[in-house]
Amino acid sequence: MKIAYFDTIAGISGDMVLGAFLNAGIPIEVLNSEIAKLGISGVRIEIQMLQRSMITAIKVNVVETPQHRDEQKRQSHHERSFEEIRRLIESSGLNDRVKGKAVEIFHTLARAEARIHDTSVENIHFHEVGAIDSIVDIIGAAVCMEYFGIEAVYSSPVRLGSGGTVSTRHGEMPVPVPAAVEILKGYPTVLTNIPYELTTPTGAAIIKTLSRGVLNNETYISLAVGYGAGSREIPQVPNLLRVVIGEMKSSYDEDEIAIVETNIDDMNPEIYPYLIEQLLSCGAHDAYLVPIIMKKGRPGILLSVMVHTAKLDEIIRVIYNETSTIGLRIQRINRIKLQRQQIEMNTSLGKVTVKAITHNGKEQLIPEFEECKRLAIEHKIPLIEVYKIVEGELKVRR
Repeated sequence: MKIAYFDTIAGISGDMVLGAFLNAGIPIEVLNSEIAKLGISGVRIEIQMLQRSMITAIKVNVVETPQHRDEQKRQSHHERSFEEIRRLIESSGLNDRVKGKAVEIFHTLARAEARIHDTSVENIHFHEVGAIDSIVDIIGAAVCMEYFGIEAVYSSPVRLGSGGTVSTRHGEMPVPVPAAVEILKGYPTVLTNIPYELTTPTGAAIIKTLSRGVLNNETYISLAVGYGAGSREIPQVPNLLRVVIGEMKSSYDEDEIAIVETNIDDMNPEIYPYLIEQLLSCGAHDAYLVPIIMKKGRPGILLSVMVHTAKLDEIIRVIYNETSTIGLRIQRINRIKLQRQQIEMNTSLGKVTVKAITHNGKEQLIPEFEECKRLAIEHKIPLIEVYKIVEGELKVRR
């Protein structure tokens, strides 16, 4: 399994991610060619080779022509909404997997901003992260993942600065900035006494969205190493992000998940479907209900939720907000699963997303339920017929 390990020596930002991947071997021509597929003319990345603590690294700069900057100001595109950014990405000529990762990273940012400003994702307008350099950083990170064939991302605990402030469109903000703190809830972090913004919201969103967590004594073979440089010299630490691209020897995908459980015997049963919906939308892998008999013969419900440890905090918040429980049981366990990915296939009913599962060198294609449901509604035919058509055509493709 091909992995990328982010060593956050001095935190993580979008430009540091690109610098590290460029230093690891992706050609700048490939990155600029893919960024051009966004359809935004007059934008490219340039690099500087410099040293931090005698370590050679790459500093990335996003360069805009004067005409492009003037056009951006006239159209106020520095304050794009999440929906505008999503449309920009999805209408581009980028690979579908690149599009999916980029949109997911922006969605992570949008959820954090919405929570901080007490509004909805739909009403969020990005400022700093809606600017063209942040869009390029996020698209570029997704392109690099695709270029190197990365199947899983891990990191060190993310280092944060503290004690200083940073100027933003909202005014002066404390370090670490609220968006970075919100995004990294539930993810291992280290709060340093360095008074600079080591980890930006964009860097935090890349880690939180893509990473499976922190490596713990796992064995992998290093294939390439790259260093991305931050903007300033920091006396306390080399201002670098290191990315290690490696091969983890396993026939299966393995990660750490948490099982969150609670017994409930005093709640309106009409609430349960809404609760399950909220848990799944917040990132739970699965959530289910089991009827049980509790003490004194009282009937109750066992709520069980499976979730990646990086999203545990959000799941706990939903359970306490939406149920009557006053206590939870949490177990952290290792999960081993067959390797899988989502791919888009053309069928006679239209494009459909399917799950490609690999085992013993053989690939099995399974249509996603929601996709089949969508096609059944669009074509006004029974769902069972959609399954027959799609599964039949997938068998021919194999």
